[in-house]
Amino acid sequence: MLRDDIKDLLWFIEVAKDANFTRAAARLGTSQSTLSHAIKGLEARLGVRLLNRTTRKVSTTEAGERLFQALVPRIADIETQIASVLEVRDKPTGTVRITLSDHALDYVVWPKLAPVLHKYPDVTVELICDPALRNIIEDRYDAGVRLGETIDNDMIAVRIGPDWRMIAVASPMYLASRGRPGHPDDLLVHNCINARQASSGGLHAWEFEKDDQELRVKVTGSTVFNTSHAMINAAVAGYGIAYVPEDVALPSIEAGLLETVLDDWTPPFPGYYLYYPSRTHMSAAMRLVVDSLRVR
Repeated sequence: MLRDDIKDLLWFIEVAKDANFTRAAARLGTSQSTLSHAIKGLEARLGVRLLNRTTRKVSTTEAGERLFQALVPRIADIETQIASVLEVRDKPTGTVRITLSDHALDYVVWPKLAPVLHKYPDVTVELICDPALRNIIEDRYDAGVRLGETIDNDMIAVRIGPDWRMIAVASPMYLASRGRPGHPDDLLVHNCINARQASSGGLHAWEFEKDDQELRVKVTGSTVFNTSHAMINAAVAGYGIAYVPEDVALPSIEAGLLETVLDDWTPPFPGYYLYYPSRTHMSAAMRLVVDSLRVR
């Protein structure tokens, strides 16, 4: 059926409901003459009279009444289906895949998402821990979590966490036997617990800053790990100095198992950001994740 036929059928229903062209035209936002002309055109195309018209009254013919009774429930069904589609559009549902580090997962993302997901059982979130810097488009992720300084300029970045910092820590036993470093360069003669970079395979350089002076120190030691928790365990056991996120080391510091060194050389920096390629056609599930993680 042509587009005009569908429009004119809808107009016919409105006239048949009221048995009045004037009220129907006002509700449809058109003129009475335009509405009358459209119904006459519909009758001509169908080859049958649908309405009886007099100067005082409008009523459906037998054919018009049959058509009216057939159309009304079908139009109502279409409206119901459209409403259900709009409900799905606005209701968070579906899967959101995010690549992130275990530190970002444990200390920022999961504490915020866990209570939200209870309220939206139709949303599935895949949180894939990977220390490597992934290309979220090539690897088919919806978003990723990184420190702000490592995000490409063509990505949309939403801050999701507070400032934080890396700190150097060691056990009281180690410091008693080897001494406390007073300058980052002193680390070169200490046994340091290294971290392996997932992306390049090299060892992380330890970054320090004080009074606008920035230093990158490549330390050496007898142990290398790829997780902060393992580095802290080694430091507690006296294997050397570790360079780890402060929030991960804090329980051991508060328990007296570790002490900070070079504290004035490790200022805070902007924390984690959620990044994704575009706001266009963002799903309701993705919008829920972004809004839940965003720093208020």
